[in-house]
Amino acid sequence: MAKKPHPAPGQGETVRREIVEAANRLFYHRGYNQTSFTDIAEAAGIPRGNFYYYFRSKDDILGAVIDARIERIRAMLAEWDAAEPDPRLRLKRFAQMIRGSEKDLLRYGCPMGSLNIELGKAQPALKARAKKMFDLFIDWLARQLAALGQADASRLALQAMGRVQGVAVMTQVYGDREFMRAQLAEFDAWIESLPAQGPAK
Repeated sequence: MAKKPHPAPGQGETVRREIVEAANRLFYHRGYNQTSFTDIAEAAGIPRGNFYYYFRSKDDILGAVIDARIERIRAMLAEWDAAEPDPRLRLKRFAQMIRGSEKDLLRYGCPMGSLNIELGKAQPALKARAKKMFDLFIDWLARQLAALGQADASRLALQAMGRVQGVAVMTQVYGDREFMRAQLAEFDAWIESLPAQGPAK
């Protein structure tokens, strides 16, 4: 692959973003521990020697990847909140996000789940950072459920995330899109079944 020239002054942040985007794809598709500095450099089209200007270690790159994912999650959740006044419809946006990722889920599983599982085996400090992605979704789910008057919103939010993660794992294991679609239809039905009691006191 042809190497990109050394960035001109002012292009450093652009190059850094390109490294993070390349690493993000590779960590998802190959796994963090199976991805090397060289892999990231080649995917980003940047000489490996230039990497140390931006990142001192692969762990530093992972931290930047997690930060970028967190910012995207926050922006997405804020967009859902702004677009839908009804918390039930917001919850359906969550299910629609899973449907929109069907192709990747079939092949690679959930990007959050797979990363947390991998890091949890031997890299607990890194896993603690990756867990924040789940925290954002679970807190958001709990707020929507509380707005529907569910007194046990925090428990239900954790159950909802666990259910979706289980669907993602089994979809990837068996490569079964029909299973995924059926399970997400049940998830939609569960959302519809939630009684609207007004905000929990």
